[in-house]
Amino acid sequence: MGDSTVVSDQQPPGPSQTTPSRGPYIAVITNRNTNLVIRGFMLFSIGVFLALVLNLLQVQRNVTLFPPDVISSIFSSAWWVPPCCGTASAMIGLLYPCIDSRLGEPHKFKREWSSVMRCVAVFVGINHASAKVDFANNVQLSLTLAALSIGLWWTFDRSRSGFGLGVVIALLATLSTQLLVYNGVFQYTSPDFLYIRSWLPCIFFAGVITMGNIGRQLALLHPPAL
Repeated sequence: MGDSTVVSDQQPPGPSQTTPSRGPYIAVITNRNTNLVIRGFMLFSIGVFLALVLNLLQVQRNVTLFPPDVISSIFSSAWWVPPCCGTASAMIGLLYPCIDSRLGEPHKFKREWSSVMRCVAVFVGINHASAKVDFANNVQLSLTLAALSIGLWWTFDRSRSGFGLGVVIALLATLSTQLLVYNGVFQYTSPDFLYIRSWLPCIFFAGVITMGNIGRQLALLHPPAL
């Protein structure tokens, strides 16, 4: 009798019982597809907003010039710039936690929203410096922005996967920008490196690290305790 009681108490869970889900989900949303769509939409929206604000700084400073016939918003930005930046932001933000999971190295360095917001502020500051601060020459400006971008990675990321993805995506984004400029879609004032400004890869790198941090934070399983 005692043995039969023990066996009956250890029956496997039935169809109505579910085991705790594991994976990168936002708070209590446990459906993988729903969670992915929500995170993607949030990342896309953040990317669009940052593109509008940061492009406004560049246009006001005459760093980038768009043909008059493609200017179609109050932020003096070509219509395709915010959607492209939003799409890239969503892809980067979803890719970072996916790579962490594949490598079996969950990123745990400074995993709180206050750190993510500081990262965003530093990224905006780096972009602002590229448009507003006057340097003696472009080499000095590029070296300064490169140091600031690497400092952003060291302060808010410090993962090898984050650095590697940042470099690769920054190079691909720079190549894409060169192709756009070469085909006359837009242009840079005073280009000093193959149709573009030499500091542009630094801005892309900082942007990738920033969106990667946002994506990682959104992918946390449980929200931080209040």
